[in-house]
Amino acid sequence: MNLREDIRNIAIIAHVDHGKTTLVDQLLKYSGTFRDNEQVDERAMDSGDIERERGITILAKNTAIKYKDHTINILDTPGHADFGGEVERIMKMVDGVLLVVDAYEGCMPQTRFVLKKALEQRLTPIVVLNKIDRPNARPSEVIDEVLDLFIELGADDDQLEFPVMYASALNGTSGEEPEDQQETMDPIFETILEHIPAPVDNADEPLQFQVTLLDYNEYVGRIGVGRVFRGSIKVGQQVVVMKEDGTKKSFRVSKLFGFIGLKRIEIEEAKTGDIVAVAGMEDLNVGETICPESHPEALPVLRIDEPTLQMTFLVNNSPFAGKEGKYITSRKIDERLMTQLETDVSLRVDPTDSPDAWTVSGRGELHLSILIENMRREGYELQLSKPQVILKEIDGVTCEPIERVQIDVPEEYTGPVMESLGARKGEMLDMVNHGNGQVRLEFKVPSRGLLGYSTEFMTQTHGYGILNHTFEEYGPVIKGNVGGRREGVLVALENGKASTYGIMGLEDRGIIFVNPGTEVYAGMIVGEHNRENDLTVNITKEKHLTNVRSATKDQTSTIRKTRQMSLEEALEYLDDDEYCEVTPQSIRLRKKILNKNEREKASKRKKI
Repeated sequence: MNLREDIRNIAIIAHVDHGKTTLVDQLLKYSGTFRDNEQVDERAMDSGDIERERGITILAKNTAIKYKDHTINILDTPGHADFGGEVERIMKMVDGVLLVVDAYEGCMPQTRFVLKKALEQRLTPIVVLNKIDRPNARPSEVIDEVLDLFIELGADDDQLEFPVMYASALNGTSGEEPEDQQETMDPIFETILEHIPAPVDNADEPLQFQVTLLDYNEYVGRIGVGRVFRGSIKVGQQVVVMKEDGTKKSFRVSKLFGFIGLKRIEIEEAKTGDIVAVAGMEDLNVGETICPESHPEALPVLRIDEPTLQMTFLVNNSPFAGKEGKYITSRKIDERLMTQLETDVSLRVDPTDSPDAWTVSGRGELHLSILIENMRREGYELQLSKPQVILKEIDGVTCEPIERVQIDVPEEYTGPVMESLGARKGEMLDMVNHGNGQVRLEFKVPSRGLLGYSTEFMTQTHGYGILNHTFEEYGPVIKGNVGGRREGVLVALENGKASTYGIMGLEDRGIIFVNPGTEVYAGMIVGEHNRENDLTVNITKEKHLTNVRSATKDQTSTIRKTRQMSLEEALEYLDDDEYCEVTPQSIRLRKKILNKNEREKASKRKKI
């Protein structure tokens, strides 16, 4: 059996923030792929604005590195479970994985998630212990944790013999021992060449190319990125696409792109083992196989994780609609959602009875909020309903998504955290005291129990807690109320501007969300009530001026700091009778029924 020794295909997998993208930067830098005078940004692979701001990878990216006489194709994958659809497909394109683990934090929920996907595909692993320069790094314990995780996930004997490398991606050092760090990435490159299998060379057989990622370009249309599993593909070649439903469509390959560093380069031909992008066909989807017309033979279709969370997207109909956004009509929103479906395979968009509303389903809150954030930055206005988990019928039993939650907190906060997760129907799996005042707790919690939990968690742990969760499985629906917001809200009585006087009069009623001078409308949520019921308040109230003055009366008034919510916090905060209004400049919360009297009538009807 011939092998293409000049190529290696690997994916870099890790939990969020364990340093995947920084490590790829260093591999690019030390491989000599860039010219000496070439300007390269930090975290070069994170190309989107939101990716750069938040320091997370959302879309899988691929790059090719030249090292000695070899081409190493490296795929940087997202660490968040919400983008698990990306990770799963990437595993099909590679022969091995670099599992990056933080030398202090050790195995986290997403480490488990991404490693499970890699082992299921029987990929060869190399473990890289990153951040080895941290003062509290604990390499030997973390290696034991990784080994336990491999055994727990059912790794075979070959996979358990994984090599371990130690690195500090930030400092650009690596080595075979924690103490032996060299300012080069050569030890990692050599380990890749030695341990990761080379692709089989069957270029003389009929072509099989599977589309794993989609891209879109205004000039050439839809682009399918994937791997040549068999044979070769050339520009101008007439091929067929084996569709998911079993039908075939012919097209001519108009362009082929290879990768080198961060650039795409036009190439004429690609062979077995190459990872390339193919253009020339509009109707191309993830998982479909491209073959020669004379030998149509499809590869197994890729399984994509089903969505677990859904929301209703609506046209903005608040009193402030159209003031800030460029695109506000249902036609524009519909077009934008359809465009998103072109490249995001984990998303579902379903029409509703109303032409102004769509049910949008995704892999989690982060997945949907990134889409919403992109839309508002592009100039769209829309309203959103409270996120709901998607229930599934399995063997005649209604089931709901259950998540594995891992929490790191200082010892003194463990009581309140355990109590609140217990109230949200959480089941405790494990508790480890690290002995340095930090405790790690593991729970299984229904997804709906986690909606709105992060704000409560931050308050309970005074901001010192770290919460990570990842989808685990579908389980039978747990009876009773799980999670949800306990407090009522303060709702504006009339249109106008929030006044300092009005805000000061309400401070003892709860937490205020708006600053003095903010435009508000009747039915808009302006704060959180410190009781369970909603309260309609006059936040625009002005002080009546008189000509009577006292010596002490008019001392300078100060108001407490208001609570400003991010998009995710606002979505988590919503209740069933509320919407979140999102525009390019503002995020507002409002009641579905704006009129106070109608709202009260509706709540009475509900109680009956």
